[in-house]
Formats: sequence, C-alpha cells, structure tokens
Amino acid sequence: MNPLCGRCNQVVYPTEKVNCLDKYWHKGCFSCEICKMTLNMKNYKGFDKRPYCNAHYPKTNFTCVADTPENLRLKQQTKMQSQVHYKEDFEKNKGKGFSVVADTPELQRIKKTQDQISNVSVHSKDRSYQQPAASQNYHHYEPTPEPVRQAAAAAPPPSSGKRYRAVYDYNAADDDEVSFMDGDIIVDVQQIDEGWMYGRVERTGQQGMLPSNYVDQC
Repeated sequence: MNPLCGRCNQVVYPTEKVNCLDKYWHKGCFSCEICKMTLNMKNYKGFDKRPYCNAHYPKTNFTCVADTPENLRLKQQTKMQSQVHYKEDFEKNKGKGFSVVADTPELQRIKKTQDQISNVSVHSKDRSYQQPAASQNYHHYEPTPEPVRQAAAAAPPPSSGKRYRAVYDYNAADDDEVSFMDGDIIVDVQQIDEGWMYGRVERTGQQGMLPSNYVDQC
C-alpha cells in the first residue's frame, strides 16, 4: 500500500515520492512551512519533523538570567558553603594518605647518580657551544644518488561499495543527479540519507545522486 503525503495527505506513488523527516512527500509538497518554497534534499532544514528553508528556519532563543540581588546572595552562600566543606575535608584527611619516604642509602646513591648525570649534560652543552666552527678543509662527502626506479603503472581500482539494480526509469532533476533506466546496474553506491544515495551507472559511467526508492540491492 502506497503511503500518504505528509503535506496534502494524498497517496504518494513511487515515481514522485520523497522520503524525508520520517514522512513521505510529493516533490511539489516538500516545501517550506512558511513561504511554501519548493525544497530538495540539499537545501531543506528540518525542525519538529517539518521542512523549512534557510531563511525561515526557527531560531532557538536563549533565556538570560538576570544577576539580581537574590541570585548574588545565593551565589555567595554557595561559595561560602563550598569553602566550609573544603576546610572540613582537609581537617578530616590531615595526615592521611601521605607516605613519608625514608632517605635510605640506596635512595641517596640514586640521587647522587642523577645529579652527576645532570652535571655531565650541562658541561657537555657548554663545550659544544664553545667549540669553533668546523674547518673548511674537510671534504664534504656526497653519496652517489641511486637511480630512481620508475613505478609500474597502477591498475585501475576495482569497483567497491554496494551494487543496486534500477527498478524504474529516472531522469535527473538537478545537475548533481544521475539518470538511469529500468534494469541498469548502479555500482559504488554510498547511502546519503534515508531518501538518497550516491553511485555510478555501470552502463553509462555517469555518477551522481539518485533516489533510493528507485533501486533494489543486487
């Protein structure tokens, strides 16, 4: 049974069906709620499951809370309560959860080794900074470049993605859509949304957007 149009509540047949916003529409009925401009899958904006154009899309208004004396008093009271809780927690946890590490001979040896490594690194940097520039008498060796091997021409990638078969004829309505005939194979198909796909007609090699209710998966 064919569904009813979300605008005029009349039967929508497959050749004129637009599936969007969880409803079915005639192409002519898929228009802005305010100005009635005809829309398509690329320029519509959905709000509360109704289509709108960009100019009449409902704007969300934010409520600004005034900084009244009552709000300031509550804010200050909350801040004071937070400070009291923090102080109580600090007093309760004082002396808990902290481990005193004994300064054992082993730890002293590790600390001394780390200090010696740090001193060596600092002295090495100082000597590197004071060394004069390398003599110009040194011969600069340049390795002989290896011959560049030309890569073999890569074979064209095989078709990927899903394959679909057209069950109706379709003539493209926009520049980015593709036309096809009943029985054509559509390859490299990618789902755009519930109502539209993107793919390439194997017979003609043309690619573009197509309505998903005009094809079945092979």
